[in-house]
Amino acid sequence: MSQTSILSTKTLSAEQRQVFLDANFDLLEQDFIAIKNNLFELNTINNNLIFSSQNAVLSLIEQNGWEVLKTKPVFCVGIKTKELLELHGFTVDVYLDYASELAEIITLIYNKESYTFLSGNLRKETLPKALKSAGITFNEIEVYQTTLAPFKISDQENFDGILFFSPSAVESYLTNNKIKNEVCFCVGTTTASALEAKKIKNIVIAETPTIEEVILEVIEYYTTESI
Repeated sequence: MSQTSILSTKTLSAEQRQVFLDANFDLLEQDFIAIKNNLFELNTINNNLIFSSQNAVLSLIEQNGWEVLKTKPVFCVGIKTKELLELHGFTVDVYLDYASELAEIITLIYNKESYTFLSGNLRKETLPKALKSAGITFNEIEVYQTTLAPFKISDQENFDGILFFSPSAVESYLTNNKIKNEVCFCVGTTTASALEAKKIKNIVIAETPTIEEVILEVIEYYTTESI
């Protein structure tokens, strides 16, 4: 029986990679996006912080004097973002899996507060639009930039599945490659929507939007298929 062949559109950690090796999968990793942190001032920060990604947290902790913000309540998207914030001493008041869910909670329950949204250049309008519509006091600081890093995969390569972790990675991959019969495993609904917009239907979405959950979906999908 031939190995199941998987392409990850981002480099995985050693632990994440090991899961595929233990399951006897063939894995190729290639970064299809690049992240660059911005330098920014901390003097226009409101009472509460909003993070929608781990990248924003990683950018913040590169700034001089960021530690003074650890006393501020934090609202964030994703369990991994929450864990990273707590690792660096922040207290996360609210975290949810998707920006739309977080926007709903803030506008319904925490609408008297003021916020600073630490975001990336390719962020969706979901949070800012909801806060603005609800008349909530907030400002936004672009703390990192995502750029596409298109790469042409050899025509000799044939994959059973492709892992996507952001809409940007979908766009970057499709710049020089086509999706034929591969199953596309997505970290969440926003990433899946980017594929659906290209009329791609063979999509599996992780139950929880984490890399680990995507990997588990892949293993389960092909293990079940082979029974």
